[in-house]
Amino acid sequence: MNNAETPTAVIVPGLRGHVAEHWQTRLADTLPNARTVPPLEHDELSLDARVAALDHVVSEVSGPIVLVAHSAGVMITVHWAQRHSRPIRGALLATPPDFESPLPDGYPRPGELRDNGWLPTPREPLPFPSIVAASTNDPLARLARVAELAREWGSRLVDLGAVGHLNPASGYGPWPAAEEFVRELGRPDEDIVNALA
Repeated sequence: MNNAETPTAVIVPGLRGHVAEHWQTRLADTLPNARTVPPLEHDELSLDARVAALDHVVSEVSGPIVLVAHSAGVMITVHWAQRHSRPIRGALLATPPDFESPLPDGYPRPGELRDNGWLPTPREPLPFPSIVAASTNDPLARLARVAELAREWGSRLVDLGAVGHLNPASGYGPWPAAEEFVRELGRPDEDIVNALA
């Protein structure tokens, strides 16, 4: 692929925003074309504000896009896909949380999430190819629940094994497979559809 065809990776962080050691931050520093949705300064728990921030970044990109979402960033991405129809080549959706079940201490409660627009979780098929990367021991979602979401979104499920929440607290840092998944999703449409089949 030449640079004109290389998709822009739009990084969609979760609720924690920018974390220097996070694999998304490292990936953004590694890829030739990457844009990161900036952290919110106000209304940090507002889904509408986060969807608008993602749409703003996407609208500034010309050419193909691969979305790279982690945790709550996955939920931002699937809500965004319900509201907007911009062309996306594919999406990497890593360790989505189960916002419909109580989360561990330190995370928003179901009532807070509902009040801020996060619930219910979208169940419609995504309008672009996607890979859901799941952990067998994620404290924010059981694997069976993530597998169910992947089926409903029409995503290919990849079982990463016991990687916790795939964040610095779980020992990640670098996640080399992310770049491979982004490269796979960045292929032209007919190639990616065949690869995900």
